[in-house]
Amino acid sequence: MSVWELFIAFLLGFVEGLTEFAPVSSTGHMIVVDDLWLKSSEFLGSPVANTFKVVIQLGSILAVVVVFRQRISDLLGLNMDTRGTQDKLRLSHVFIGLLPAGVLGLLFEDYIDEHLFSLKTVLIGLVIGAFLMIAADLISGKKVKIETVDQISYRQAFTIGLIQCLSLWPGFSRSGSTISGGVLLGLSHRAAADFTFIMAIPIMMGASMISLLSKWEYFTMDMLPFFTIGFISAFVFALISIKFFLKLINRIRLIPFAIYRIILAGVIYVFYFT
Repeated sequence: MSVWELFIAFLLGFVEGLTEFAPVSSTGHMIVVDDLWLKSSEFLGSPVANTFKVVIQLGSILAVVVVFRQRISDLLGLNMDTRGTQDKLRLSHVFIGLLPAGVLGLLFEDYIDEHLFSLKTVLIGLVIGAFLMIAADLISGKKVKIETVDQISYRQAFTIGLIQCLSLWPGFSRSGSTISGGVLLGLSHRAAADFTFIMAIPIMMGASMISLLSKWEYFTMDMLPFFTIGFISAFVFALISIKFFLKLINRIRLIPFAIYRIILAGVIYVFYFT
């Protein structure tokens, strides 16, 4: 592969890593960067390009696992120190949070793939999701009842899971919907973000592995350098992005991301429809 093509793998990993867990829609960014500029499908072919985007998602997932390794250890019962476990987030909270979107995703997977994956639906998701985020910040005010993820109740976990169903609409953003939902329920922005990222691990891992297995025939040895660079790039930049985001989210909140989403939707609209 040429140096430029390998640089494209790096750039796509960079975009995936920076945007996958921020509430800005990685789908929207991939449209702008890849479909409008890099056009990886032209030299890879659509099946290989789609497989590559699954592989780099696994790099982002690995970054979440690294950041939350202690929390994951607690959830899986691998931490021998059990002091205060009655007040900690449990694996059952995560399961309950995943249940609504998981069921709806399985029931409507074919419909979503056939009817909702279009540029217009992504634009709608970007804008409506932005308004949800603005509403969450304005309505929540300073009435934070839950400062840490360990204080989440089962009812709140399930309600956040229901709100996460909005992210089945492409462009809405999983993190945007769940963080907004958590904030509306009285969680601090950091607590909502922590719960969002923890739930993302099984969701993205399962979806990515299923997609990768179905496209395994396109994972050839001559593509290995391209896939490897993209995976490493996504991992490194997701690691940086997650740590940076978690440090800032309580301070900057959601409105700046919402404004950015609206601007992104405008950029996509101008390039595609004018």
